[in-house]
Parts: sequence; structure tokens; C-alpha cells
Amino acid sequence: MKLTSRLLSATAALAITTAVTAVEAKDLKYAHFQAADLSAPKHAAALAFESCVEGKTSGSIDVQVFPASQLGDGSQIIEGLQLGTIQMGVVHDGPISAVYKPFAVFAMPYLFDDQAMAWSIVDGEFGKEMFDDMRAKTGIRVLGLADNGVRNFTNSKVAVDEPEDMKGLKMRVMTAPVWTRLVESLGASATPVPWPELPGALQQGVVDGQENGVTNIVDASLYQHQKYVSLDGHVFSWHAYMISDSFYEGLTDAEKTAVDQCVEIAKVIHRGMTAAQDANAATILAEKGLEVVPVSPEQKAKFRELAQPAVREYIVGEIGEEWPGKLDDAVAKYRNQ
Repeated sequence: MKLTSRLLSATAALAITTAVTAVEAKDLKYAHFQAADLSAPKHAAALAFESCVEGKTSGSIDVQVFPASQLGDGSQIIEGLQLGTIQMGVVHDGPISAVYKPFAVFAMPYLFDDQAMAWSIVDGEFGKEMFDDMRAKTGIRVLGLADNGVRNFTNSKVAVDEPEDMKGLKMRVMTAPVWTRLVESLGASATPVPWPELPGALQQGVVDGQENGVTNIVDASLYQHQKYVSLDGHVFSWHAYMISDSFYEGLTDAEKTAVDQCVEIAKVIHRGMTAAQDANAATILAEKGLEVVPVSPEQKAKFRELAQPAVREYIVGEIGEEWPGKLDDAVAKYRNQ
């Protein structure tokens, strides 16, 4: 009888402990827009984050990954972060700059020389200062940036190797005015289209073309309704790893450390996969049936001469000189080191 009582007591204690652990586990809904496929950098990184966090916290954080815009587009994810209905999201440039205007400075075209420069600047003093400011103004904490790809133009009408070829084209842009200014400065007309609606807009001819990195062109099969890709590399685009600051502050110190460390791992995976695709853009996109139009340094200079002053004027008009000036200083410091 005594042994039976002890076993019953032990079983009851284990059941209570398990129930308490289950109740106390913190749900972390993690949203992104790429496909639920390991070939998609966002999803591969998300799954790595999930495994890493749950392992490091012994399950005290329960990560639930929602790919393929299941919880909405970028703007809806950001709203969810601010309301607390979504704890973490990986969102691209356009929707972020609509909520936190200084982020639009990253749309400055033909600015970074390569990934090494871009990563150094966003991981350094410039990035830290901007993300601290964003957290204070929006309640969203940026844990890091990973590549959304080096953006290139695609279209279904004409091979574009100089700005003159852009005239008359209807180009999809992200839903922030700075991207409209970029495309219009080159002579095309711009139509803002949310990401989930882009494939349909291309298929139905609502727009002739769009601009994105290789990863997104392949992931969303945008090549199916396009004929040409011009490798002008006009903008180094970003995905921001963002977390609700109120959720983050509610974590224990050990849980915060786990989240920080696991984002670094996810970021390396995400950056590496995207950068590899960018480096092999010509081969990858040619295999998808696109006619690849190389853009020489001399031709790229023509694009820069038209686009950079126009976009800078717009950005300064929206946010002032502070952040464009700080970014210029960061670029100059990198080049002079």
C-alpha cells in the first residue's frame, strides 16, 4: 500500500509539473512570407530559429512558424507585432518604411558596393542607433537584418540595359512611396502592389515588370510571366528580424539570450543562402527561362546619375538630413578603413 501511495503521489506530482510547464510555455508566433520550403532562405532560417530557441530554453518558449503570408502581408504582420497578436516577424523594406520612415534610407539606390559593406554597416554603429530609435518610436525591436536580395528589374516587354529602355514600362513597386520615386526617376510608371498580390498582377498584365532579388523571383515563380531580367543591382534590400518589444521584455534573461543567439544563427543561414543566389543570379534566372541582360559599370553609372539624386531628395524631404547623412558617413568610414 505504501509503495502504491508513493507511486500515485509521484505520478500526480509529475502530472502537475507537466501541466504547469505547459501553461507557462510562452507562445512565439513567427510570421514570414516565403514558401514553406527549405530552399527558401526565410523558411530555412525560421526552422533553425525554432529548433535553436526551443532547445536552448528547454521548451519554455514554444515557437510556431507561419510561412507564406499565413498571418497576413508585411503591413499586417507589423500591426500584429504592435498589438501583440504576433510575437515575431521577418518583414521586407517597404512595409517597414511605411511605419518607421527612417528605414526608407536603405532604398538609396546604387549605394553599397557588395554584401560585405552592407552587412558591416547594418551590423555596426549605424544599425544599432537606428534600431534603438525604431524600438522607442514603434514598440518593435529589430534583432537583426538579413538579405532580401540585391534587387534587379524584370519585365515582359523589353531588354533594359540603360534608363532609356525603362520608358513606358509599368513596374510594380513595394507599398512605400520611396520605391515609386526610384522607378519613376528612371522613366517608368510605378504601381504599388502588396507582395501576396504580385504574381497575379504580373499574370494579368496589371504591371509589365517588377524589381526583386533572385530569391524572391524564384520563390514566388515571378519568372513565369516575365521575359527579361536586367542585373543592375540597384538596391541591397533587407528582411528585418523583428520582435514585439513588450514580448521580449517579458522574457527571462536566459530566454532573451537564447532568442538573441538563435537570431544570429538564423541570420547567417538567411544571408548565406540569399547571397549565394545573388552571386549566381545569371545562371539561376537563365535556367528559369529569362533572358539575362548584363548591366556594365558604365551603364550602371547612368542609372545612378538619374536615380540617386531623385531618391535622396525624396528621402530628405520625408525624414530630413539626419539619417541619410549618417548613412553617408558610415559608407565613407567603411571605404576609408
